[in-house]
Amino acid sequence: MKILVINGPNINMLGIREPGIYGNETYKDLVEKIEDYAKKNWLEVKCFQSNHEGAIVDEIQNAYGSFDGIVINPAAYTHTSVAILDALKAVSIPAVEVHISEVSQREAFRQISYVREYAFKTITGHGTDGYLEAIDALLERLR
Repeated sequence: MKILVINGPNINMLGIREPGIYGNETYKDLVEKIEDYAKKNWLEVKCFQSNHEGAIVDEIQNAYGSFDGIVINPAAYTHTSVAILDALKAVSIPAVEVHISEVSQREAFRQISYVREYAFKTITGHGTDGYLEAIDALLERLR
């Protein structure tokens, strides 16, 4: 089984950006955590991060026919990107939305999620462990 993990803007700044909200783990730590978990579960995983909306759309479109599931943290694009939503709809690959922080307890604009319109599950506020929960949810759905 192949899973694509997509991260949006500033996720590569983990450990630097607002550690009181996002924790002290670095992006490298996150990728290692995901890769180790995938290996233990006999999964193939690809981690992708971009600060550019079009690159994220391209990655989703390129996943068509190659990946069984998508874990996506669109970060700031969660609240603004119809293009990412449309790309997910176009490829019809099961997706789980992840947010490191508990977005429901943050600013009003963070309550809007275009991706949530497509994702079959959303995990928020569980730190980087939310990515592992998302992988588990995909496994349960796909098996």
